[in-house]
Amino acid sequence: MERKKIFIVEDHPITREGLKVLLESEETLEVCGEAESEREALEKLSSLQPDLLIVDITLKGSSGLDLIQYVRKKYPRLPILVLSMHEEEIYAQRVLSAGALGYVMKHEDSRCLLEAVHTVLKGEIYLSEKMAKKILYQMARGKFQKGGIESLSNRELEVFRLIGEGLGVKEIAERLFLSVKTVETYRERIKEKLGIETAAELTQFAIQWCRKWE
Repeated sequence: MERKKIFIVEDHPITREGLKVLLESEETLEVCGEAESEREALEKLSSLQPDLLIVDITLKGSSGLDLIQYVRKKYPRLPILVLSMHEEEIYAQRVLSAGALGYVMKHEDSRCLLEAVHTVLKGEIYLSEKMAKKILYQMARGKFQKGGIESLSNRELEVFRLIGEGLGVKEIAERLFLSVKTVETYRERIKEKLGIETAAELTQFAIQWCRKWE
């Protein structure tokens, strides 16, 4: 049987190696390539022609959400599975909207990941039972929640998360390859959307939010 080719985009080498060992323990799967950043992934994609892309939310110098959106436009038939440490409740709807077919948190066991891989390879959506029920409930109500954190754009959420991790404006700018002025603009938009008046209040709120999901 021909093996399905999987391309891993993850910025931690140890995690990539562990994923490779796990995936190739199955006779029907093989890892055809690896990348730690969006740029490296895009450089390799066209030549590798994988059957599945596994992507983390946090990549070196960029967001996995940006990569998902780009890949969905350029390679619309390539299924994407997100494997991340970030809370599914916060990011699952965002990655589905961006074009991914599944979301698995890194604390799940190996059987869960392999099930997700095979499900997404078939073109089906994979979420935890809890998250699937939540999305179905919101769809039945005719709308998704739009207030609070959900009102932030993907980039605003990324900046907000980094604020919560204790990074200053300059550090965030360096991490995301943005100008300090651009990060300050995002910070002001976040404050406006969340109804927060000062930078100190925003930092405190962001730290509390990050601790909630630890």
